[in-house]
Amino acid sequence: MVTECIELVEQLKKEGMTITTAESCTGGLIAAAITDVPGSSEVFKRAFITYCDEAKHEMLGVSEEVLRTETAVSERVASEMAEGAAKAAKADCAISVTGIAGPGGGSADKPVGLVYIGIYVKGKKLVVKHVFEGTRSEVREQAVRSAVHSMRVLL
Repeated sequence: MVTECIELVEQLKKEGMTITTAESCTGGLIAAAITDVPGSSEVFKRAFITYCDEAKHEMLGVSEEVLRTETAVSERVASEMAEGAAKAAKADCAISVTGIAGPGGGSADKPVGLVYIGIYVKGKKLVVKHVFEGTRSEVREQAVRSAVHSMRVLL
């Protein structure tokens, strides 16, 4: 994963772009992974840890209605989180993550391990849905790896 983060930072530098993160179930792990890279201060703007619905709405502008009707763990919320983070940070790119890391909190419709990753790059949006397996830590680590990889693909 370290290599992917290094490559992401280098790719952003080359393109002259900046990035921000909006994280729920990963609680800042993506921001930490990116900022572990020397020189990341040239591209990394800020991070939003929006663990509760209120924070998603207040900090990122996620629609209260969408949070109520689709819940925080949904494709639409991941998309709105990514776009809202980019706008709030005045960044070119944003990664968002919302999901259920476990071990509890899952349901038949939304099982433990369900994670939506939102990617925003200069107006282009992509949301990737995953159902990861493993412990809480393993789900979160897989989400970080997938998020960084997804951003590199969309860039």
